[in-house]
Amino acid sequence: MSDEILTLADGNGANGYGAANIQVLEGLEAVRKRPAMYIGDVGMRGLHHLVYEVVDNSIDEALAGYCDTIEVVINEDGSITVSDNGRGIPVEVHPSEGRSALEVVMTVLHAGGKFDKNTYKVSGGLHGVGVSCVNALSTQLVATVKRDGAVYRQKYAFGKPLTPVERLRDMEPDEKTGTTVQFWPDPEIFKSVDFRFSTLSERLRELAYLNKQVTISIEDRREEDEELRRETYHFEGGIIEFVHYLDETRTPIHDETIYIEDQSGDVPVELAMRYNDGYTENVLSFVNNINTHEGGTHVSGFRRALTRALKTYAERNNLLKNFKGDLSGDDFREGLTAVISVKVAEPQFEGQTKTKLGNSDVEGIIASIVHEKLAQWLEDHPKEARRVVDKVVLAAQARAAARKARELVQRKGAFSGGGLPGKLADCASKEASESELFLVEGDSAGGSAKQARDRHFQAILPLRGKILNVEKARLDKILENDEIKNVVTALGTGLATSEEELDLSKLRYHKIVLMTDADVDGAHIRTLLLTFFYRHLRALIERGYIYIALPPLYRVKRGKDEQYAWTEEQLQEAVAQFSDSKGKVTIQRYKGLGEMNPEQLWETTMDPEKRVLQQVTIEDAAASDRVFSTLMGDAVEPRRKFIERNAKYATLDV
Repeated sequence: MSDEILTLADGNGANGYGAANIQVLEGLEAVRKRPAMYIGDVGMRGLHHLVYEVVDNSIDEALAGYCDTIEVVINEDGSITVSDNGRGIPVEVHPSEGRSALEVVMTVLHAGGKFDKNTYKVSGGLHGVGVSCVNALSTQLVATVKRDGAVYRQKYAFGKPLTPVERLRDMEPDEKTGTTVQFWPDPEIFKSVDFRFSTLSERLRELAYLNKQVTISIEDRREEDEELRRETYHFEGGIIEFVHYLDETRTPIHDETIYIEDQSGDVPVELAMRYNDGYTENVLSFVNNINTHEGGTHVSGFRRALTRALKTYAERNNLLKNFKGDLSGDDFREGLTAVISVKVAEPQFEGQTKTKLGNSDVEGIIASIVHEKLAQWLEDHPKEARRVVDKVVLAAQARAAARKARELVQRKGAFSGGGLPGKLADCASKEASESELFLVEGDSAGGSAKQARDRHFQAILPLRGKILNVEKARLDKILENDEIKNVVTALGTGLATSEEELDLSKLRYHKIVLMTDADVDGAHIRTLLLTFFYRHLRALIERGYIYIALPPLYRVKRGKDEQYAWTEEQLQEAVAQFSDSKGKVTIQRYKGLGEMNPEQLWETTMDPEKRVLQQVTIEDAAASDRVFSTLMGDAVEPRRKFIERNAKYATLDV
């Protein structure tokens, strides 16, 4: 297959969507050899990405106005079925390929109607791969199309057709058109082929909020409990309901959610936003339904308009007369939850990951629309506007207090370049890429870790007690906490939410390992640390620098022989292995890191050759924010519901 681009824009078939609209860009040869290049990785993220690729095709049909129902099923045999009631993928012979357009879409990389502007004005599924990549990474795939009065089917294996496109039967009089794709991911390629209902449901819920005209359902046929087996998402309120969902655990400071919509221009925009009494900014941005984690020009335009509109309103209405100081952009976004969704015909994303929009013209368009409509909303809602301005002023005052606290600390040398925390046992290496920082629970475990470590590249910072819950604290209070000050100083980057911008070039370690006891208190300390990193140093998680150490739960010993076990299954295997020989088998359950001597701690938890680390990642920003605000926030009822819903996954240590 050549890499030649074929431009075919003549429409035919149903609603001007025919074989000639399918454009071929390149072949499939490399996908199975280097799958991570096409789907990111071959872990859980890449596995679920397969489902999103198929669903994105259905969403594109919905954006074009031809589909309003999408169903996703996790089958008992581990396969996935995605069905929609769109127009159906064309099945007639492709004019340049000489075979069915369905086969072209399913077997040629970058083949699809979304490459042709006459077929889809905007498209969310162009991740650089397409459904053919799903086919290539599946042991089997069956595509069924209802279109042009008949039902067609084609079967594939490892990306290659097993059968021609078969015409199975005529469509029934009341039968709707559409496409159904069932696939079985290849266990030889993926580390696991076990789909997670929770991961898929979060993304499908997000898509339903963003596309209020669509009903999306997911069913897990492996689940025996009928109540947990199926969920259906349809939100007539769209992204307004999305903001309410995100803010369920927070208290709003104004009742009406601000909603802005403009479909008239080249860049349709939809924005919902509301302020709460919290201290963190939570802005989710989407381009053609793709979550742009790193923001981009649409977010810059929104922030610019927000600051300008609020500042102009406050000055015009003399609401800042008692405030002596400067207002920064951060002050206008404290406690803000917003969802911004834009549609861009030809989006330019920085990098293949599609996490930052680069279209320069979008910033001015968004800024103009948002400023005009937000200014009008403020004029129409003077009471709510006053509450928002009062919150902005409070944020500015807290920022000023935080600056004074930081200056006081700097005078003492803690945040300045030369003053590292006294408790830090630093490593000899100055190369951040090879250096590791272990944040260790307790002074005794910290002492063992200092003796156990490789001094060349491993640094140890013991933490005394539980750090501050930053979900409930303002920046000035956070900077007063000694343990947090020590962590920030050791890292060297500053804070993303403080006045100076986060400077990752000054990060002193590219592995930051949270090492806590394997008990309830240890889990709590780990959660407090993760909350701090997520809210104030999220870039470190996004870059893959944060890890969790997994010390073993058991030591099984017989005579001089010993084995460590991290799970109950490993424990049983070790016991069975030792039981075959003479001598008494002893089992030690580790509850604290301090129970290990330095040699054991090195061997099990710190030695790069033998240790087990979990890398912390953010797969879904909305779900992550919701979990942190639920577990660490003030509202009790959402936390109770979360515990009830997830109790069956808990590991009890009794």
